[in-house]
Amino acid sequence: MKFKVILFIFIAFSAHYNAQTKEFKKATLDTLRYLKTFETNKAEYIGKPFSYLLSKMTKIQPKTVWIVPNSNDSTVLQKSLFRFYDMNYPIMNETKMLITWKIGLPYKTVNFNTRRNKFYFSDSERKFYENKIIEDILIYR
Repeated sequence: MKFKVILFIFIAFSAHYNAQTKEFKKATLDTLRYLKTFETNKAEYIGKPFSYLLSKMTKIQPKTVWIVPNSNDSTVLQKSLFRFYDMNYPIMNETKMLITWKIGLPYKTVNFNTRRNKFYFSDSERKFYENKIIEDILIYR
């Protein structure tokens, strides 16, 4: 009897897990398709402030922002990585947006904001990044 109960719980858990996995994969692919349109049309955004790109992103907004180290100069950041899911989602399976900035960002300021807001793309990050000029956009998974 115990075996049947354990087997039933295992099957129920597996079905629930598979449904969640399928839902996550579909959402990830939808996000990838949506964000790829910005990469495809990046000529519209290059040379413009980040706030312009954000204003066009009506379906989804970045949830977190991450530092991308600069191998040439550790005091300046040329790129930022924006993630569109909560911090608990696996980074390997989610869609990310890599923005290259026309003018490098001061590492100390970016690092301070990142630590203060625990990587979340808060209002203070939005205000900091909104006037930064985009040089390139890369969407990947």
